[in-house]
Amino acid sequence: METRELRYFVAIAEELHFGRAADRLGIAQPPLSRAIRRLETRLDTALLIRTSRHVSLTPAGELLLQEARLILGAVDAASRRTRSAGRAHREVVFAIKAGASTSLVARILDAYAEQPDAVPVSLLTCEAQEQRHALLSGAADVALLHLPFDSIADLEYDMLATETQVALVQTSSRIAGAPSVRAADVLGLGEAPLARWPDSAGSYPDGPGPEVRNLTQIAELIALGRATAMVPRSAADALPEGCVAIPVFDAPAVTTVIAWPWFSRSRPVADLIRAASEVVGESGDE
Repeated sequence: METRELRYFVAIAEELHFGRAADRLGIAQPPLSRAIRRLETRLDTALLIRTSRHVSLTPAGELLLQEARLILGAVDAASRRTRSAGRAHREVVFAIKAGASTSLVARILDAYAEQPDAVPVSLLTCEAQEQRHALLSGAADVALLHLPFDSIADLEYDMLATETQVALVQTSSRIAGAPSVRAADVLGLGEAPLARWPDSAGSYPDGPGPEVRNLTQIAELIALGRATAMVPRSAADALPEGCVAIPVFDAPAVTTVIAWPWFSRSRPVADLIRAASEVVGESGDE
């Protein structure tokens, strides 16, 4: 199979319409149809069920769609990493979660910039669960992740800091003045349900709370009285007006790690990781 054929097939499998797939690919419909026919002949199996009004995937087509996405993702990632390695002026792409660990990121960047061989660092601001994909796809070189919320599968990492969680609620909430609360107190608030974050697969847990992907959404929903949230303590450094943070004494601790792809051999990335570890060691973060 050729990558061109796989790209053609993925477009049809996602659009389930030959005309829309052809427009998406920028080609005419007849050569697209012929390419898929040749692919089916080569594989000796039907990938699509075609009628005059409908296109659907066969079980073999559903499997090929999964495999093709992985293959094309790996090809694209290899291309990005190769182009990056060939650039005369390297830079490190550092993936961070918007609004999380802001102070720590600033200290890491300052410490790395002082090194004699430092290269420019470009920040890639991600939403929840995007950093790992950015690392494995080649879009980022290094990232800050937060355990147990983020997945570190297929990554190397160093632990940097561990912190408690806080509840973010409106200042008018009945628990707003409490010195600390239990997780059950936050879950039991009838006035505003707990916001729901996606898991590593991108799925949201069941519940009445709104689905969120970043701290900006959280702040807006809390200000409107539509949600509460539990977040790492450092995420509450810059609270919006009308919001208060309350320690949750029985919530699981959150560990910040700096992670990188297992196949990375970049000296600048290694220097940035070392700078992060030294910053944490000097400040005694925990």
